Amino acid sequence: MTVDPPWALLAELTHGCPLRCGYCSNPVELTGRSRELGADQWSDVFRQAAALGVVQTHLSGGEPLLRRDLPRIVAAADTAGLYTQLVTSGVGLGDRRMAELVEAGLRSVQLSVQHADPTASERIAGARSFAAKERAARLISASGLPFGLNIVLHRANLDALDELIDLGLAWGADRIELAHTQFHGWALRNRAALLPTREQVERARGVVVRRRELLDGVVELVWVAPDWVEATAKPCMGGWGAVSLTVAPDGTVLPCPAAAALPGLDPPNVRVRELAWIWRESKAFNAYRGESWMPEPCRGCALRSVDHGGCRCQAHALTGDAARTDPACRHAPDHHLVRDPVHGPRTGLAYAHREGAP
Repeated sequence: MTVDPPWALLAELTHGCPLRCGYCSNPVELTGRSRELGADQWSDVFRQAAALGVVQTHLSGGEPLLRRDLPRIVAAADTAGLYTQLVTSGVGLGDRRMAELVEAGLRSVQLSVQHADPTASERIAGARSFAAKERAARLISASGLPFGLNIVLHRANLDALDELIDLGLAWGADRIELAHTQFHGWALRNRAALLPTREQVERARGVVVRRRELLDGVVELVWVAPDWVEATAKPCMGGWGAVSLTVAPDGTVLPCPAAAALPGLDPPNVRVRELAWIWRESKAFNAYRGESWMPEPCRGCALRSVDHGGCRCQAHALTGDAARTDPACRHAPDHHLVRDPVHGPRTGLAYAHREGAP
């Protein structure tokens, strides 16, 4: 099949992080700091990505501010012609670091926050961090760079949605992304503590509708729906191997950040193969492209070209088979695996493992 070029690259510079969020998107098996690509290797990755068609890169982690060579990495991406966005917890962002990153060519920043209440935010994050986030927000706003605030939603903060939106406004965010937890990796292990109730979701949806009307033209409010509660499958990264690629800290290249958990995928590495070959020819990127791999009911579903069968990583996490229909879909044979926990008992939160924290 003909493969269009990607336009986005997620560059996971490190899995180290000062926080221990229980919904963390880091893999359960983390990459050690000693195995991370160096700045020169990242420069080559960016050069190859631009030649392949990529126009934007998210510099993420873990916490990318743990990389002392982050300004060099930003400059390398900028030199390659890529639009750079820093995805950060804000911990470790001071005046000097902000100035260095802007001078290196950083184009925008996405800052995360866990709750509008400092105590609740730090309880969710598993570390003292709210003051650092507040300071980072001031620096980002003062820099004039586009400023996105990201809030991962779950049972512990969903009822504070109005306050979180107010916080984003007070901090000067241009865009507030309200993204419900995706249940794989650490989030799946902590599912019982993170799953919201249907009533919570409906109240929150009402808040978003009301605030969008009031804030039209002031700030962009993005609502990433909770697939487990809504019983609809999310598109898998715009289609598996369709628009973006992820490079892990050790150079492993993946169709999505969570794909490392899939057995038999055999993901290639930029230390061994060129990105162009990886994108077009590798087993990992061709595994679930198109529709020929789809089982029923996906194969006969009118939405198959819209949701692409849902999340392959979620399908594997819940059923043990990445090729099955995502159980989040109400039509999936395994939908009970999602439906039953939504109504099940709730328990406490366990913290994600913290690798390489300062």
